[in-house]
Amino acid sequence: MNATLGYAGTYTVRGQSGTLTWLPSPGQLISQGQVLYKTDNGSPTVLLYGSVPTWRALDPGATGTDVSQLNHDLVALGDASSVQLSAAGWATFSSATQTGVQKLQAELGIASPSGSLSPGSFVFEPTALRVATVTGSLGAPASGPVLTATSDQHVVTIPLDAAQQSEVKVGDAVSVTLPDGFSTPGTVSSVGSVATTSGASGGSGGPGGSGSTATIPVTVTLKDPSAAGSLDQAPVTVYITTATVHDALVVPVGALLAQSSGGYAVEVAGAGNARRLVPVTVGIFDDTDGLVQVTGALAPGQRVVVPAT
Repeated sequence: MNATLGYAGTYTVRGQSGTLTWLPSPGQLISQGQVLYKTDNGSPTVLLYGSVPTWRALDPGATGTDVSQLNHDLVALGDASSVQLSAAGWATFSSATQTGVQKLQAELGIASPSGSLSPGSFVFEPTALRVATVTGSLGAPASGPVLTATSDQHVVTIPLDAAQQSEVKVGDAVSVTLPDGFSTPGTVSSVGSVATTSGASGGSGGPGGSGSTATIPVTVTLKDPSAAGSLDQAPVTVYITTATVHDALVVPVGALLAQSSGGYAVEVAGAGNARRLVPVTVGIFDDTDGLVQVTGALAPGQRVVVPAT
């Protein structure tokens, strides 16, 4: 099935105040402790990791989940000791926190580190950011959106026909064929529950009409993310393994012949090119290789006829 390879997540970085004096480039990867943008006389705004967004200044004595995020960032960056921070309480802005912030500020080139963080000097996001678009411009006010970004993790998104929702589940193995023809394995990581409708509109085929298709989003995570390189919004083909069977007898799908009485048969080619129909019961289809599991009066190695196309 057709799908799109891109980067997971959508994030908007908003500035607080000042004038923009440095901005990153689209495609640039910004990680924990690195600068997102600069204002005025080169004042940096640093990226820190956390699920709770920035909403206040962080000063000595402050407590809360955002302080806990800051403390864990400082440890990850090597600017503070987990022993000292845990002793004071992870959710407390202690003297150890202040010392760690001063170290971070010095590393960012701040001449007189205060050990406190104003709202415009840091941004909490849950992951490293890959810059998608830069919406701010040099010399413009930093208030409002400065840039949009994604995570640095590749994902494949499948617009699955809603009628097939029950056939796909989290954990299913998949094979993803990239634009260059290379195939790489992956796993279904999420299956949407809300369908959206797209397709032709207007007339009798208007919204919800015969010209529209209801789909749900299915997300696939690649087992080897490096296989995707730097591809973004690239068309790919996905093959999902919804069931497996061992020691199965298979024939090409094209060998199946629908019978007027119902069911299927295959035409077996015997000695002297003699041919006969053998009724079969079909099982699992392998869309990747164009094969189908069959049971019936067949044996491995027998030749079956596939009509010319």
